[in-house]
Amino acid sequence: MAATSASFVLFLIAAAFFLSSATSLQIDCTGRQIYIRRLPPRFNTDLLANCSAYPLFVESFCPYTANHGLGLKTHNRSQSWYRTDPLLLELLFHRRVLEYPCLSTDPSAADAVFLPYYSALDALKYLYGPEVNSSFNHGLDLHRFLLSDQPHIWSRRSGHDHFLVMARPAWDFSQPLSNDPPIWGTSFLELPDFLNVTALTFESRPWPWQEQAIPYPTSFHPPNLPLLNAWIRRVSSSRRTVLSLFAGGGGGISASPNIRRSIRIECENTSSFDPHPYSKLCEVVDCSNGVCEHDPIRYMKPMLQSAFCFQPPGDTLTRRSTFDSILAGCIPVFFEDQSARSQYTWHLLEEEFGELSVFIPKENVVYGDLKIIDVLMAIPSWKVRRMREKVVEVMPRIIYRSHGSSPGLRAKKDAFDITIERTLERIKTRLEEVSAQ
Repeated sequence: MAATSASFVLFLIAAAFFLSSATSLQIDCTGRQIYIRRLPPRFNTDLLANCSAYPLFVESFCPYTANHGLGLKTHNRSQSWYRTDPLLLELLFHRRVLEYPCLSTDPSAADAVFLPYYSALDALKYLYGPEVNSSFNHGLDLHRFLLSDQPHIWSRRSGHDHFLVMARPAWDFSQPLSNDPPIWGTSFLELPDFLNVTALTFESRPWPWQEQAIPYPTSFHPPNLPLLNAWIRRVSSSRRTVLSLFAGGGGGISASPNIRRSIRIECENTSSFDPHPYSKLCEVVDCSNGVCEHDPIRYMKPMLQSAFCFQPPGDTLTRRSTFDSILAGCIPVFFEDQSARSQYTWHLLEEEFGELSVFIPKENVVYGDLKIIDVLMAIPSWKVRRMREKVVEVMPRIIYRSHGSSPGLRAKKDAFDITIERTLERIKTRLEEVSAQ
């Protein structure tokens, strides 16, 4: 608990530093001011102290709270690579918000209000812990607090100017309130009380306006521009000797027809294809039982050697691997629009998708006779090269740089910067719509 309190003190020091920096640099904060709502520790930092409270996990998530959510370094001399757990994005994001140059100390003057609520961590007690049969209560305590403590902050705009990060797919927070007994998930996003709040999730549902998908965090968090540029040079110069790669779990793949099974079968039968100009046509990195999740070397090295990386749906339609492959300069191959194209519209623009990825409808593979290898081999080498250049171009947009990074790197927008910018735009548009009604 002492370590948790110390971390929060560091948060406050960082906030004071960056507030004073913004003033001294005379940054134009018109329309960009954010007020951080002060929440009791039970909604955020106290949850970090419960990192070993869920024994069903192979290991506790305690090590991944290190470095303000970046996790432990992959090795002692690492400057950019960490064992990052996606669940800790809420902590990572909170730390970065405290560096935001346009923080406001006056909620009435702010354009948006950030809720530093670690919702995915708080959800663990409903998903795996003692309150599994009370998952419809998730969020009610927070709402009661918002209405009782300085209620004018919430009531001023009925929550329309509030936003928060939820480090799981939205489906995990969208259990119907009427379900009895409860099924998987909590009901946070189904609560009428929060329907006005912008929720930043790893995967959004198609219909709710308030949900927006943002990139999963990779393990790469550079602190300065030279380290980012060094990685980009490595990615650009890497020899791609393997045509395609699938990195993912394999133990639980059903025998029934599905795209993951089709990919594995095709990979196993690539001996019937002529591999030229590649030494190998398809490789599988087995990430079963979570062995890859906190060990980026297992999949980054193979991705650096591959031209294309398959991104079939897993438990849900989106995958962290999508962003790992972009980080490695491995052109993603999608089989569903909702795996990325209709999800990450703030970070991967609609008009860019054909330039940086390949789309193959899964039905044509699973139920037809289309061979994925044939499609990829038919793409001219000049186009593959151009696609990889585009992937490298968008790479800085999908990474979360380290907190306390250099001014040079802060001048380049990363996933956090874009998320904040577009969230402010969305809130402004929504408030205009509400006032016009």
